[in-house]
Amino acid sequence: MAELLRSLQDSQLVARFQRRCGLFPAPDAYVQKYIVKNYFYYYLFRFSAALGQEVFYITFLPFTHWNIDPYLSRRLVIIWVLVMYIGQVAKDILKWPRPFSPPVVKLEKRVIAEYGMPSTHAMAATAISFTLLLSTMDRYQYPFALGLVMAVTFSTLVSLSRLYTGMHTVLDVLGGILITAVLIVLTYPAWTLIDRLDSASPLFPVCAIVVPFFLCYNYPVSEYYSPTRADTTTIMAAGAGVTIGFWINHFFQLMAEPTEALPVIQHIPPLTAGMLVLGLTKFMVGIVLILLVRQVVQNLSLQVLYSWFKVVTRNKEARRRLEIEVPYKFVTYTSVGICATTVVPMLHRFLGLL
Repeated sequence: MAELLRSLQDSQLVARFQRRCGLFPAPDAYVQKYIVKNYFYYYLFRFSAALGQEVFYITFLPFTHWNIDPYLSRRLVIIWVLVMYIGQVAKDILKWPRPFSPPVVKLEKRVIAEYGMPSTHAMAATAISFTLLLSTMDRYQYPFALGLVMAVTFSTLVSLSRLYTGMHTVLDVLGGILITAVLIVLTYPAWTLIDRLDSASPLFPVCAIVVPFFLCYNYPVSEYYSPTRADTTTIMAAGAGVTIGFWINHFFQLMAEPTEALPVIQHIPPLTAGMLVLGLTKFMVGIVLILLVRQVVQNLSLQVLYSWFKVVTRNKEARRRLEIEVPYKFVTYTSVGICATTVVPMLHRFLGLL
């Protein structure tokens, strides 16, 4: 009897350790076959769903910085990071399940293990579209009604895609939109402060690293592993890197950036073939460098952490441990953020692309 109690206690200790490290596997997902009857809706909403995924962020946000306006990209990234962190944490605190399958058909497999409420796709789409609208209406001259329609259309398509793909309920989507609306209203008076982050004190980069890392390392513990913590760390680290990159540009006067109070542009320049080629060239050069930096830093950080914690190299399960996953993700994507805002523009200038 004593041996049985001892065994139970040991297993509970192991379970607590695994839960703390995030090593519990996610419940098996029900794989449901389906037949596409309307290819227009299918491809429309699959494409719309991609507008709320990493492939969109890693293209749209850098493109905005390199080809449109660094002032706008700074606001977009910081508001996006804030909204996403609150949404991700809310999921793991509320622990509301995703829609059951059946009856719905889930078209995405990677994030099935995550909880549902709120929809961070809806939050991110609403935050990006309306932050862009509010930040440009006094900076560029264009019909406000047109901007509003585009913002509503973008956020609506992404939100509806979450219902079509079976990943969220209507309540999840509405909850995400409402939370984002409240956050935009509450933070809007502080947006001018965001514009001055690059001129903060020399100690600012330390805070920009320590605070996000602390929030990621103390992320709410789940009963089983899901990609939520890793995705949150990626987002927070990218935001930290972008913020530090802007500070580096200002502190070392690496490049001249537009002031926050530009005169209203009367006519937005037409999109010519030359502008299109230049923009795509800058984008391709920047993306190649970013991907290279991400791969190199990720490999180096993983090697250091594997050696430090004496873990077998290429152990996929070890990557999910708290003390490995958070540091390597944070170092990797902080480097990516700094590269995108500081190194890539310097390379553009060196190549004569500015």
